[in-house]
Amino acid sequence: MERLKGLGEIGLKPGQALRVNRLPLEHGPVPAERVAVGTPTVASMALAELGGFEVGVWELTEGTTYDVEADEVFVVTAGRASVVIEPQDGHPARKAELAPGTLMRLAAGMRTVWTVAEPLRKVYLNRAGR
Repeated sequence: MERLKGLGEIGLKPGQALRVNRLPLEHGPVPAERVAVGTPTVASMALAELGGFEVGVWELTEGTTYDVEADEVFVVTAGRASVVIEPQDGHPARKAELAPGTLMRLAAGMRTVWTVAEPLRKVYLNRAGR
């Protein structure tokens, strides 16, 4: 877990509040093979581990990227984007519009295309060490 200033070695402590949209994240480039349009950057930070699950913050800047997902539930806290889930196991392609307050679940192995119009920030929950 990346160390957070003021959060100590173990991350978010019980009873501690954190404004996730004010949390400074260090961005890096999205790997070239995952970029379809633009020069998006990505950042993430683990905040806590609870019963084998990791809670963290993730952000992606403008552009279009490809991904293969892990099991995850997230809520968007800032930005706007769309995510297209490619057809899989007899299920048709699906598209979701993401905006603050959107809750979404992804399953391991889903192939997705993310198109970000405004930097997208989300709080996620997934299995620790995914």
